[in-house]
Amino acid sequence: MAQLVKLQDYISRYQIDLARYPTQFVRLKKSQWERVKRQWELGEEISEWQHDNDSENDSFEEKERFSLLKKWFAGRQKADSGDVEQVEITNELMSDEDSIPEEETTLTFEPKIVYAPQSIHELKRMFIDQFFQFQMKWASSTLREKSYVDPRFMRDSLLRNLLQKLPDNYLLFYYPILQIRKAPIELDVVLMSPTECICITVLDTENQAVYVGGSERFWIKKVGTKDSKVLNPLINLNRMESVLTQLFKQDNIDMPIRKVVLTRNGYFDYPGSSFGIQFIDRRNYGEWMEHLKKVSSPMKHMQIRAAQTILNNVQTTSFNRDIWKKSSQPAED
Repeated sequence: MAQLVKLQDYISRYQIDLARYPTQFVRLKKSQWERVKRQWELGEEISEWQHDNDSENDSFEEKERFSLLKKWFAGRQKADSGDVEQVEITNELMSDEDSIPEEETTLTFEPKIVYAPQSIHELKRMFIDQFFQFQMKWASSTLREKSYVDPRFMRDSLLRNLLQKLPDNYLLFYYPILQIRKAPIELDVVLMSPTECICITVLDTENQAVYVGGSERFWIKKVGTKDSKVLNPLINLNRMESVLTQLFKQDNIDMPIRKVVLTRNGYFDYPGSSFGIQFIDRRNYGEWMEHLKKVSSPMKHMQIRAAQTILNNVQTTSFNRDIWKKSSQPAED
């Protein structure tokens, strides 16, 4: 599963330590998948899953041992005989011989078998659906801070698809808000693979829509016999590329940037030159995702540096968890 590094202007633990949290994420996923898989194989009783609300009273601590950043080596998620992901560590950055003190965090992930899966594939689907819920909290909180998450992101099918379908060596920035010269700039989707930065502008509004594009400021969207105008997505896309190119140049980041215009439920009709831009629509979306999934390289040092450069310039809106604790205490006489 890809890692959600930044969601809009929500607080992100990756801003605190980008070297540590990708490894913790994969370790946690791996250990809990093995636990729930073993529970299912042994035929243990179905556990009632108690939903973890956003309330502070429902959060709980986890403890896990980490290791220091030491070396990079190749790895790849593998499948067992049932062709099921084994949640292998693909971004192993540490040596087991080196360790640091245990860290307390506000979140852990304990998946439960909430029904009786009839196959390992059903079990995996249940697991990753629960893990997605956890990821949203993971991507919007730290030990001391928390952000309010818009419920629409929990229903965002593209966000869920990217996180659940891509391997954990991908870092995802989903509509992050940057501060450039004290001005907020909202980007679209930035997907960081080990070898490239992919800027994605999305047009997902109506099924079977046909977007007729050109060099003008507006494109034509055709749905049946009805035509309407939409802003040329290349404007946002080129702006994203310009902003990231500038940031990468300032920090001496050597990371190629690729541009993608995406519609999962519609089609593109672009008669102009598409040099440097990839158009992904309903006809080739599946093939495009399969190509991304085949990137087997482990996380790279330049990938981490590029992601850190973006995080160094993000805008963050959050509140201190202590506010809840203080407000819940009875007033003194």
